[in-house]
Amino acid sequence: MLKLFKRLFQEESGQSMVEYALIIALVALVAAATLTTLGNNIKTVFQKAADNLK
Repeated sequence: MLKLFKRLFQEESGQSMVEYALIIALVALVAAATLTTLGNNIKTVFQKAADNLK
């Protein structure tokens, strides 16, 4: 039983997968927030251009 606990604490493959998943989630969150903000700004620019064409 002691060998099992030692092996579980020494293995790091599960930890690295969790770290990669957290990094991917953070990148996705930042990308979504950035695209939302840029999308609104781009919409405003095109709306102003369309209003000026009228």
